[in-house]
Amino acid sequence: MLDVADNPVVFPPTRAAAIDRLRAFLPRAGEAYAAGRNHDHGPGAAATVSRLSPYVRHRLILEEEVLRPAVGRHGPRLSARFVGEVMWRTYWKGWLELRPEPWRRYEVDLTKAVEALDADLALSDRYAAAVAGQTGIDAFDAFAAELAATGSLHNHARMWFASIWIFTLKLPWVLGADLFLRHLVDADPASNTLSWRWVAGLQTPGKTYLATAENIAAFTGGRFCPTGLAAMAEALEEAPLPPPRGLPPADLTPPDLSETAGAPRLRPADAVGLLVTEEDLAPESLGLDPAAVAAVAGAVHPAARARAGAPRAGDPPIGAVARAFLDGAMRDALARAGAALPSAAVERLADDAAPEAVVAWADRSGLEAVVTAYAPVGPVADWLEAVEAALAETGIPLLRVRRAWDTRAHRHATKGYFAFRETIPRLLEQAGIRPA
Repeated sequence: MLDVADNPVVFPPTRAAAIDRLRAFLPRAGEAYAAGRNHDHGPGAAATVSRLSPYVRHRLILEEEVLRPAVGRHGPRLSARFVGEVMWRTYWKGWLELRPEPWRRYEVDLTKAVEALDADLALSDRYAAAVAGQTGIDAFDAFAAELAATGSLHNHARMWFASIWIFTLKLPWVLGADLFLRHLVDADPASNTLSWRWVAGLQTPGKTYLATAENIAAFTGGRFCPTGLAAMAEALEEAPLPPPRGLPPADLTPPDLSETAGAPRLRPADAVGLLVTEEDLAPESLGLDPAAVAAVAGAVHPAARARAGAPRAGDPPIGAVARAFLDGAMRDALARAGAALPSAAVERLADDAAPEAVVAWADRSGLEAVVTAYAPVGPVADWLEAVEAALAETGIPLLRVRRAWDTRAHRHATKGYFAFRETIPRLLEQAGIRPA
């Protein structure tokens, strides 16, 4: 049984660690990645994947910074698999931005599922056994232990885990999605929610993913041979979703990373406050005029990752590894912000800070405007809406900066991924990502 104290998969929560990991991975970002990416040799084995996901998810490193050297070194054809994996996250975020209804349904259904645990002892026992890795299904139990101890699972293992959770153990998919959201270091509302929906047959209506013993054995090098798995996966059903909306507007756009140095800096007011959240931990690249930034504040929201009262009483709201990563990554981001914005006073707000804490910070800092990186659909975006309303009562605007990468890509997430994939060469070109 793995233990958090003996975590064999370590994600140092700094931008410097992300850059080091990228450099180490780049030689394998071409053919080697394509050949080995589906194989899961276990948490203590050499990685067949990049293990960059937590850094990209929280933007300790940006998508362009990861893709530019990969394409430059291996070319578009050989790097296509790796590029595609990075673009999946971009696509999921854009898809949910255009269709927020699945996130709202997830929140409602999670509330109901938690209430059902309290009312149904048999369901509660099955849920507890699954979370503890005590189902008797060797692969699933090992993945449950790995998730809790490392805050990570191979992408293929996540699919197997979700399929067994839904179709073999007959547990509500929203409880599994909640478990991942609380423990995965790289969990975000879009990728997590929509991937679980895909396995369940909701995201692509009628199309499910069925884990099989043969597939698990083949891609884990024979480490597991699970028995008793469901022989079929009947798709879950739901009411039709509304059509996609337009991409919500942003207030500001920073200079593109592909632009030359010396691009005009953003200066929305003479006394600007920069509010840093876990959705974007690259504050130094938001393009703000350093002379105008009077104060920087950062806040993380671990409790917001456990929605609707989940998990059950007595469980930690967020896994220890994920919590430590959030904490360290915010410290690192604020240190970089302080170095890039030397005239700004830098402070960290309390975890899960109320909107009023932001208002108090803005007041004592004498701010005329607060700027923050645009947060896509999810708990942080919901919190920022409340912050915006609270600040508005004092006459201070909250201005959201959306990166050009998101603006260009998210508007194309109107259909399935394969339609989105057709736009990838153009998106890379627009970002200045080309072969060397």
